[in-house]
Amino acid sequence: MATRVALIGAGGHGLSHRRTLQRLSDAGTVEVAGLCDRQPVDPHPDAPLPGVPFYRDHRELLAGERPEIVIVCTPPHTHLAIALDVLAVGADLLLEKPPVMSSFEHDRLAEAVAESGRLCQVGFQALGSTALAELCAAAPAGPIGVSGAWWRPDSYYERAPWAGRRAVDGRPVLDGALVNPFAHALMQALVLADEGGPGFRPVRMELERYRTRPIETDDTTFLRLTGNDGRRVTVGVTLASAVFIAGEIRAGGAVLEYPTDRLRLSGQAEVQRVPGRTGLLENLIEHRRDPRTPLLAPLARTGLFTAVAEAIVRAPEPSVIGDGWLAPHPDGGGRVVTGIDEIVREVAETDRLPSETRVPWAAEVHRTVVEPRLRLGAAQPVRQRD
Repeated sequence: MATRVALIGAGGHGLSHRRTLQRLSDAGTVEVAGLCDRQPVDPHPDAPLPGVPFYRDHRELLAGERPEIVIVCTPPHTHLAIALDVLAVGADLLLEKPPVMSSFEHDRLAEAVAESGRLCQVGFQALGSTALAELCAAAPAGPIGVSGAWWRPDSYYERAPWAGRRAVDGRPVLDGALVNPFAHALMQALVLADEGGPGFRPVRMELERYRTRPIETDDTTFLRLTGNDGRRVTVGVTLASAVFIAGEIRAGGAVLEYPTDRLRLSGQAEVQRVPGRTGLLENLIEHRRDPRTPLLAPLARTGLFTAVAEAIVRAPEPSVIGDGWLAPHPDGGGRVVTGIDEIVREVAETDRLPSETRVPWAAEVHRTVVEPRLRLGAAQPVRQRD
C-alpha cells in the first residue's frame, strides 16, 4: 500500500524532493498527498506531479490531507515550529538539514518526537552512502581532514531573505559555508570520528571565519575540533574558489570524495567509485514497515552536528579578506581568493589552520568549547510506539 507523503517547501531546493516523490509515485511506493509553499510553484518536467493539491499554509495541508510522512524543506530557522506541527497531527518527519538552530531546539524537538511516538529523519542524505559505510568499517586511524572548494556567485546570497544573514526578524539564521553548503562534509567527518573510538567528544573548537563580500556570515571557513582522546577533525572549505574541489575527507591514508562516492582506502592505489546510496525517504518508509531496518539519519545522530553548527554561528563576525588577495572569477559574478584551493587542502592535510601558517590574510583564531548533549553513534533502529 502506498504511503501518503506531503512536502512543505516545494520551491527552490524542494525540487529535489519533488523529483524523488515523482519517481516513488511512478513506482507505486508513495501517494503524494500535497505540496505547500508560500509562493506558487510551477510543475517541472522531471516532477510534474499532476493533480496534487497545493497549499500556501502548511497547517491547512496537514489538516486537510492528513499525510503519513511530511518532508520539511523550508529555511532552517523555520524548521522547529513546522516540525512540531507535523508531529502534532501524528505524521512522521523527514526534516531537511540543518535540522534546527541550537542544542536547545534540538532537545525540544527530540522531546516532541519521543512524546508523539513518531519518527524524525534528518536530510543528511550522504549518510546513505555505501562508500561512507566502507570507510567507517575500515576505521582509519589518525586525524581527519576535510577540504572543499566551490564557487558561489554574489547572486547566491540574493536567492532568499535569509541567505548570508546572521539573523532575520530578530531570529538567528544558520547560514555559512560549513553549516549549510558543506554541512554534509562536516556531518560525515563527525560520523567517521565517532566510529573510530568510544564516541567522539570535542573538548575544544578552534575556528577561523572569513568573508570576501558584503554578507554577514562566512563564505570561507576553517575549523579544528579536538576530542577528549586527542583525536582531531580539521576542516577547510570555501565558496570563493576558481578551482573546484568537490569535497574530500581524509583519514589514515584513506580519502573519500563524498559528493561522488569515490573512495580510496589505505593501501589501495586507485580511487574507485563505490556505487549505492539509500534514499532517506525510502529508508524511512522501509523502517515504518519493518523497524528492524535502522534509520540512517535519526535526529539523535545529528546532535553533535547541531552543537558544532551553533558554536560556529555564535562565534565573532567573520574577518574580511582584503581586496589585495582577491581576483575576479573567470566567469564573473564576484571575486575569488587567490590560491584558496591550495590553502584548504593544506589545512586538511597538515592539521594546521591559516593563522598557524604563512597565509598573509589570516586573522586570529577563535577558541571555544562545544557541549553536545547527544551522541552521534551508528544508525540505530528507532521504534514507533503502538
